[in-house]
Amino acid sequence: MKKPKMFYFEKEDVLHLVITDEEEANSVELSPNITAELNAKGELIGIEILNASTFVRDSIMEVVQARLLNLTSAEK
Repeated sequence: MKKPKMFYFEKEDVLHLVITDEEEANSVELSPNITAELNAKGELIGIEILNASTFVRDSIMEVVQARLLNLTSAEK
């Protein structure tokens, strides 16, 4: 298996993670902006994230806030 590749299309704000170069046979919407791409065997071959800059920012902020809340709770 080749190393996964990541492509960012700035104009469209789309992040595309390519796991393998296999042909896409199907896709599954995991959430409104995230799609899993599958090969003919149903194996994951890629992930597409729309509105990627917002998704990445919000995901990181959720983790940071959860850790800060956990630290604050542990100090009490």
